[in-house]
Amino acid sequence: MKHNGDSILILMADDDPDDRMLTREALQESRLANDLRFVFDGEELMDYLLHRGSYSDPNSAPRPGLILLDLNMPRKDGRQALREIKSSPRLRQIPVLVLTTSKAEEDIFNTYDLGVNSYITKPVTLEGLVGVMKALGRYWFDIVELPPVPAGRNGC
Repeated sequence: MKHNGDSILILMADDDPDDRMLTREALQESRLANDLRFVFDGEELMDYLLHRGSYSDPNSAPRPGLILLDLNMPRKDGRQALREIKSSPRLRQIPVLVLTTSKAEEDIFNTYDLGVNSYITKPVTLEGLVGVMKALGRYWFDIVELPPVPAGRNGC
């Protein structure tokens, strides 16, 4: 996935190693050459975005162009992280896509209320996930104009 000639960093927050592996495989099978990085829960996601702890060097944690967010994670769940991201003037422009197993109407309504850009229920097969990744690639990187990463601070 490229946007204006630049590769877009995708940051995925998901505590399930199988889901992370399937997402990586789906992106590769979709021929999407983006940099994909992982964090394991909402607390680590916020550390990454705010350059705290092991992510204090901005060069080791460049600003993502897109966040894939699971809702159900330990320590800080996706709902809490989404609330923090969308309430931060420095982070709220980063598109956040919820990619979760939950089909609960309450989760769908609440995450849109918090400002999520898209809500996607995780497909259960690799082929289904490949289809979703291809569609995401076309939409988010070929059609949509994403905000540029602010210069100087990796945007964070």
